[in-house]
Amino acid sequence: MVAQKGKDLLLKIDANGAGSFVTVAGLRARRVAFNSETVDVTDSESTGRWRELLAGSGVQRAALSGSGIFKDQASDAAIRARFFAGEIAAWQVVVPSFGTVAGPFQITSLEYGGSHDGEVTFEMALESAGALTFTAAP
Repeated sequence: MVAQKGKDLLLKIDANGAGSFVTVAGLRARRVAFNSETVDVTDSESTGRWRELLAGSGVQRAALSGSGIFKDQASDAAIRARFFAGEIAAWQVVVPSFGTVAGPFQITSLEYGGSHDGEVTFEMALESAGALTFTAAP
């Protein structure tokens, strides 16, 4: 994968619950991380006492985070309402030249900040809340 512009990594939310995805606010920095826990099945008969793992088991998860500014009151209100309701919503992460990850996520952190001579900024974090799908970029 060749170098890509960070602004091309998009975080989108299903705006109406019917599959109409819109880009979230004015995210200036974004991050997506995939993790998988392992299941250790090492026993006294493991070759050379090397650790053995059970393939296809363990818990997989994805974490998303971003920071930036809200483009309008509507996007601020939508994110804030989902956070305080503890709602799990459909999200998409579009990674240029890689593909799109989609599925249910819950907002786990929402922070606001700002200086006296600047705009209000926010940071948010999301955790996967179910099975995710991946569609490779063409």
